[in-house]
Amino acid sequence: MSYCRGTITEVTGRSKPARRLCGLVRLRRVRDRIDREYPQPPDVEALARGVNMSAGHLSRQFRFAYGDSPYGYLMTRRIERAMALLRRGDLRVTEVCSAVGCSSLGTFCIRFAALVGVPPTEEERRTISEMMAKGTYASILLATPDLDGVFERLQASDIEIVQEPIDQPYGVRDCAVRAAAGNMICIQEAR
Repeated sequence: MSYCRGTITEVTGRSKPARRLCGLVRLRRVRDRIDREYPQPPDVEALARGVNMSAGHLSRQFRFAYGDSPYGYLMTRRIERAMALLRRGDLRVTEVCSAVGCSSLGTFCIRFAALVGVPPTEEERRTISEMMAKGTYASILLATPDLDGVFERLQASDIEIVQEPIDQPYGVRDCAVRAAAGNMICIQEAR
């Protein structure tokens, strides 16, 4: 971290690649802060102050480095988190919207549909359920806090077991079954 510090003469006297690396380190700090504080209201001024840049300069440099503005990056993180919460199935869309820090349900739904391709509505959940019943929805991923209990209940029913519960090398414990309609259902343990 001390690489980017020094007097004005020391910092400006560095080579161009060294100054660029210093700028990327500061942008990475901003990106990490956005990732940590995604539910908080966006404050580009505060982010910029944290890395000793003006808000305009931060926005331009962030877009150049990551392909999106700090606000756009924040909204992408919020939508990714919202998708995970909606997959759990125990929260309504309005609750998910609040949980990820969005104050406007309309803006949230528009941004969600733009990034994911479908709106995050209960109607969408109903459509997916109907498609699964018809066998036209190839696979679905579900999460549960008690994977072994769910697996035992599924095993007792008339369902094809594709994979028993197993700890994956990438840190997820999951199992897979095939429903009567031919749909693959993967179930992860929620942690």
